[in-house]
Amino acid sequence: MFAVIETGGKQYTVEPGKKIKIEKVAVENDSLVFDKVLLKSDGENITVGAPHIPGAQVSAKVIKQGRNKKIIVFKYHSKTRYRKKKGHRQHFTEVEIVSID
Repeated sequence: MFAVIETGGKQYTVEPGKKIKIEKVAVENDSLVFDKVLLKSDGENITVGAPHIPGAQVSAKVIKQGRNKKIIVFKYHSKTRYRKKKGHRQHFTEVEIVSID
């Protein structure tokens, strides 16, 4: 059993028990429900939404929130002494998929 969900402008293939890092989501409790399900499969039957499947949802529990490793952004123009160095750390939420309904 697996599903394809959309969150944070990206699509993720999920199945129960899988841990994924998604864009930061502000949650007050430890559970999260994704209702933008694009595709759902139970092994034999595949349901494809247009664009979403009505009534389908994926339940997940939040494991932690944090920041990824630093990515260096370096801009350089040759022969003009132009150099810009900048770092960026993206916020994320790590979730574990509990069930696909």
